Amino acid sequence: MFSCTVCVTGQHREMIEPLLDFFDLHPDHDLNIMTHNQTLQQVTMNVLKKLDTIMEAEKPDYVFVQGDTTTAMAAGLAAFYRHVRIAHVEAGLRTWNKNHPYPEEVNRRVIDSMSDLYFAHTERARQNLLGEGVAKSRIEVTGNTVIDSLLDVAAREFDPRGTVLENLPANRGKMILVTAHRRENHGGPLLEVCNAIREIASRYRGHVWFAYPVHLNPNVQQVVYPLLGGIDNICLIPPLDYVPFVHLMKKAFLILTDSGGIQEEAPSLGKPVLVLRETTERPEAVEAGTVAMVGTCREKIVAETARLLDDWEVYGRMSKAVNPYGDGKASERIVHRMLKEAERHG
Repeated sequence: MFSCTVCVTGQHREMIEPLLDFFDLHPDHDLNIMTHNQTLQQVTMNVLKKLDTIMEAEKPDYVFVQGDTTTAMAAGLAAFYRHVRIAHVEAGLRTWNKNHPYPEEVNRRVIDSMSDLYFAHTERARQNLLGEGVAKSRIEVTGNTVIDSLLDVAAREFDPRGTVLENLPANRGKMILVTAHRRENHGGPLLEVCNAIREIASRYRGHVWFAYPVHLNPNVQQVVYPLLGGIDNICLIPPLDYVPFVHLMKKAFLILTDSGGIQEEAPSLGKPVLVLRETTERPEAVEAGTVAMVGTCREKIVAETARLLDDWEVYGRMSKAVNPYGDGKASERIVHRMLKEAERHG
């Protein structure tokens, strides 16, 4: 019924290759676009040029794009220029602020303006699309595929030997997992986050420790290592492959993050999330009580983290709240819709 061609951009090769191996995926095309310090304009230009050549040869009926990265936006644009139908997985996310997150908010609006099928993760995302004039027949509420993969990985046995996790401390109290790397947090906001972590580490020394996989971006490393390096209950580690990261999330007591995906994933593991951003495209999580917005103000980060560490009632409410982002069957719903599309288009 279907013939699928898989393209990867090669933008973060050290992150994508272990994931492809784990899920036994074999890309048909590797765009290999990564160059040092490339601009968003260069990323867009390279993806457009290389994907156009591939589309000319493959002549696809649909191009699937997932998420809101610049590469996803460029892939959608390449398909649009070729008059190829576009299916957007994770459609309809909005903060309504073009600079938060940057450039993802504009990327996803551009993708949705060109798409033909919209796989929305929640009813709110569907309503966002309807409000922008998308016909309801073109929208499918599926839940998010990240929950499918998360539950698959989390259910499998994991051997930490040979990974960074092998050397992390054991029995040192509650572990707080940190990820912080978004462009809009570079500079002053990241300084605030790091100073908050220092204060919490000092206040709860002997009871709490941090695991922080530090992004490879120099704008992140040049702030994080001088401020947090050498503190005995803060472990700065290299970025993790997907599978070890899922199992690190399972071990965490709570998570501090500016990631969008983790806001969806962590609640499925019963982990409270404090979001290091001023806005979120995932308000359902806030309403459900699985995440709380703390921004990048040092005082607020410290106060909300302390509340979760000290108050079991507050922690229990967040850790037991129901995840609104899916039940692990989003992929099945997407395939079912595509089967109907195949019947309709012949």
